[in-house]
Amino acid sequence: MSSEDKVAMTEASSDPGREAVAASYQRFEPRSYLRNNYGPPRGDLRQLDGVGPWKLRCLAETFATGEVTGHSLIDIGSGPTVYQLLSACAYFEDITMTDFLEVNRQELGIWLRQDPDAFDWSLYSQHVCLIEGKGESWQEKERQLRSKVKRILPIDVHQPQPLGPGSPAPLPTDALVSAFCLEAVSPDHASFQRALDHITTLLRPAGHLLLIGALEESWYLAGEAKLSVVPIQEREVREALSRSGYQVRDFRTYTMPAYLQTGVDDVKGIFFVWAQKNVA
Repeated sequence: MSSEDKVAMTEASSDPGREAVAASYQRFEPRSYLRNNYGPPRGDLRQLDGVGPWKLRCLAETFATGEVTGHSLIDIGSGPTVYQLLSACAYFEDITMTDFLEVNRQELGIWLRQDPDAFDWSLYSQHVCLIEGKGESWQEKERQLRSKVKRILPIDVHQPQPLGPGSPAPLPTDALVSAFCLEAVSPDHASFQRALDHITTLLRPAGHLLLIGALEESWYLAGEAKLSVVPIQEREVREALSRSGYQVRDFRTYTMPAYLQTGVDDVKGIFFVWAQKNVA
């Protein structure tokens, strides 16, 4: 466990629910999580009705509007994944990736350094190039993303300053991306709301938030770890965004088909939101 992880667990001790979440994540296994969710069948991108193509399409179509652009972007709770930034990297010059767990930050570093044992995201990169239709090769896409990621930082979304004081990330940032983070690390709906409030402080007025998350999920597996999730519905996500000072620009939902319900979680569906922070 890194010193940052120990500090975060100590700070969580004042809240038993958060303490339990932090403790459970110390058993998180990045490669198991990746196999469960980004290998077959969920990672079979040839199934165009699958969850992978749906998420990539939501992101690509939103960035293609040309409205979500700027200098800096922060990915909140990146986990061990990079797919969520494959479209974003064409529209921002400075990308910060973040995660609570050192093992996930290490996993991201392995991919960025192109280590031989890095998880292979090439099928995702190829699919993004296909749906974007710019004639770009997947190798060019991955080179571009690697060149735009400037730092990987610890984060705790349950702290009022999620990146800590004096963060090297450019603040306030022009955009936030977050996939399967807030609901997965919040013991209840109030914690989800506070976490959303906290990350919103990192975003400039009129900045954009792209949020992907699980609908009506209560647990998921990552190796020996069985992690609790706060079950949320579309109405609750919309209400939380309104309370945090956002206008929803687009809200899409996906129902998980039976063939993708593989026993690694109890997720019922996925949501994608494009929201814009109010100016005042």
